[in-house]
Amino acid sequence: MSATALEVPPHEIVVIKPYIRSPDNWKELREQCYSVRIDVFHHEQGFPIEDEIDNLEDVATHFLLRLTSGSDAGKPVGTIRYTKQTSPSTRETYYKLSRFAVLKDYRNYRFGVGLVNALHDYIRTDARKSRNEGSANGNNAPGDQDGFVRVVCHSQIYIKGFYEKIGYEPEEPEYVPWVCCCHRH
Repeated sequence: MSATALEVPPHEIVVIKPYIRSPDNWKELREQCYSVRIDVFHHEQGFPIEDEIDNLEDVATHFLLRLTSGSDAGKPVGTIRYTKQTSPSTRETYYKLSRFAVLKDYRNYRFGVGLVNALHDYIRTDARKSRNEGSANGNNAPGDQDGFVRVVCHSQIYIKGFYEKIGYEPEEPEYVPWVCCCHRH
């Protein structure tokens, strides 16, 4: 960050869990996530709008970053989500980060790093809980014997450097315009 660091606007990150209709305004919060994604992926980057809402919305845990003060209070400016998945070949349970977006005017504030860190913290807690429950009843739970959890994302090539700075490593050869990255916690 430069010597003239920007003052980060007051903000909050709200977690919208699947299947748990809490907070009471979960539908509105998820719509705000969609709004940010549509602004970034469709309006800014030109991806087809029909691809933006998918069959994982109801099983994903969504994170919404919104401003909390002044005339912009409540304004959604960033979002990210994850789904818990199981590899068909290895039966390994892992987490997939997806639909990560921050509005262009707010990217200078490191909100992206904040969202990814909030997601990682949440995943660590979920994995720990799943391991405890899994070991009690013999189920496969995320994480290896050392407690590391695998987080995977498919990223656009131009943002690969962002993911590398926060600990992700490319897993596969790049294919245009995406690269698969993995992070272990």
